[in-house]
Amino acid sequence: MEFVYDLTVAAHMLGLASLIGGYLVAVTRSSQGLVPNTVMVWGARVQVLTGLILVGVAQGALDAEVNNTKIAVKLVIALAVAGLTEVAAARARKDKPVAAGMVHGAGLLAVVNVLVATLWN
Repeated sequence: MEFVYDLTVAAHMLGLASLIGGYLVAVTRSSQGLVPNTVMVWGARVQVLTGLILVGVAQGALDAEVNNTKIAVKLVIALAVAGLTEVAAARARKDKPVAAGMVHGAGLLAVVNVLVATLWN
């Protein structure tokens, strides 16, 4: 089961790289309007899904102690990031204006989630 956990951690990191990388690409192409790209949206989705799997495997199969308060905070932030990217992408697909704050908010919250993960002991 540790292999599954390690594989999920790798997928979680790839999701993070997609989310932050997609945000940086969106910002550098902001002359065409700041919209989240597909990579950013899928990165947010992968982050939420793999995060839930990591907690489930850690608690269920590996009998690891997890900080439930920290996990709850990270889940709320991850859902906010996913929501912002999904709504912004949907508005862009319908040729409706996308508030730049939605995309910047998603990028900022993604970084905040990394800080919560690394600095909260």
